[in-house]
Amino acid sequence: MKEVQSSVASHQSDRLRPLPEGWVWKTLPEIVGEKGVFIDGDWVESKDQDPHGDIRLIQLADIGDGYYRNRSDRYLTHEKAIKLGCKFLQDGDLLIARMPDPLGRACIFPGDIKTSVTVVDVCIIRTDNGGENHRWLMHAINSPNIRTQAESLQSGSTRKRISRMNLARIRLPVPPLPDQQRIVARLEELLSDLEAGVAALQRVRAGVKRYKASVLKAAVEGKLVESRGTESGESGLPEGWRWAKLTELGLLGRGKSKHRPRNADFLYGGPYPFVQTGDIRHADGVITKHSQTYSEAGLTQSKLWPKGTLCITIAANITETAILGIEACFPDSIVGFVPNENVEVKFVEFYFRTIKESLERFAPATAQKNINLDVLQKVLIALPPLEEQRRIVAEVERRLESARGVEAAVEAGLKRAARLRQAVLRMAFEGRLL
Repeated sequence: MKEVQSSVASHQSDRLRPLPEGWVWKTLPEIVGEKGVFIDGDWVESKDQDPHGDIRLIQLADIGDGYYRNRSDRYLTHEKAIKLGCKFLQDGDLLIARMPDPLGRACIFPGDIKTSVTVVDVCIIRTDNGGENHRWLMHAINSPNIRTQAESLQSGSTRKRISRMNLARIRLPVPPLPDQQRIVARLEELLSDLEAGVAALQRVRAGVKRYKASVLKAAVEGKLVESRGTESGESGLPEGWRWAKLTELGLLGRGKSKHRPRNADFLYGGPYPFVQTGDIRHADGVITKHSQTYSEAGLTQSKLWPKGTLCITIAANITETAILGIEACFPDSIVGFVPNENVEVKFVEFYFRTIKESLERFAPATAQKNINLDVLQKVLIALPPLEEQRRIVAEVERRLESARGVEAAVEAGLKRAARLRQAVLRMAFEGRLL
C-alpha cells in the first residue's frame, strides 16, 4: 500500500491528467453502445405496489457505494409491471443512484430470487456485448474524479439529484479491455485488504463499547473496586451499601421553559446557557457546550440549574444523561437532579447508564417516546458509602479514559482507510495503479 499512501500525500487537485497510451475519453452512452441499456428505472407509485407481489422493486437504499446493500422490501405484481412497461433487471446490471448519499454511487446488481425492477431515481446500465467490464465501470463511476463531476452536475434545492441527461455528460478515461481487467484485479485486491483492515477496526470499536458497558456494570454492582466489607445478605448488596430513591438523595425536578411563542426572539441570545436534549446526547458525560442561550427575559420564565446537576432526558432521546459543567437552563423535556452532600453525582450518572434500557420500557410505544417524572421518582439506586462512591468514580474514569484513547485511534484509522480507498480509486483511473 506504499504507492497508495504516496498518492494521498502528493495529490494536489482533481484535474484530469493526460491519459496513458491506448486510453480514450468516453461518455456513458458511448461506453454502453447502441445495443446496450442506459435508462432510468421505472415510475412505480405506492398505489402500484403489492406486498405479496412476485416482482421485487429495488430501491435507492439497496444501492451501496461499490456494493449491493439488499435492504428494501417492496414488491409489485408481474401484471402491474407489464402494464407499467417496467424494465426487468439482469444479473450483473450496473445500478447508479441519482440521489445522495453519496450522489452518483454505483453497484452491481447480483440478482435476486425474484424477478426485479428498480425505481426511477436509479439508472440502469448494461453495456453492449463485448463492451466495457461492468466491475471496472462501477469502480470508475465511484472514483473521486467522476464523483466530483457528478456533484457539479446535480440540481435541486431540497432534494439533490443528477439527471440521466447529466450523467450522460460525464467523461470517463477508458483503457483497453485487457487493462480494465487487470485494473479490476489489482484494485479489488487492494480494496479487499483495506476492507479487512476496516472490519478489524470495527470489531475493536464494538469490543471497546462492550468493555465500557462491563466497566459500568461492575462499578454499580460493587465489583470494580475492593469493597470495605463483604456481602451483607440484604438484597445481595456489599456491606455498607443501601437501596435509595433519587428523591432521598437530592432535589429532583423538571426543567422549565415555555413553548416558544411567535415573535419571542427577545427570550434568546443572552448570557444564560440553554441546554437541550441534543446537547446532552453529544456531551459524553459532561455538558460544556450548548446550542442556545437565554436573555434576562428568557431566564425569568425558566430556571438556572447549578453546575454539577445531573440532566436526564425524558422526551425525544429518552434516558440520555450528562452532568452540567456550567450553570444552565433547560426545558421540561429534561429532568434535573441536584445531589445532596453525601452523594457523588458521577456515580449516579454511571448508574443511569446501566439502567437505560430498563427505563425505556416505561415509554409508550408511540412515535415520540417519553417517560414522566413519576418513573424517575421510583428509581432505586444501589448506593455505597460516599468514600467508596468516590473510589469507584475515580476507577471508572481511569478506565473510560483509556477506552476513549482506543476509540480515538480506531476512528483515526477508519478515516485514514477512507482516504486510502479514495487514493486507490484515483490512481486506478489516472492509469497509475498498474
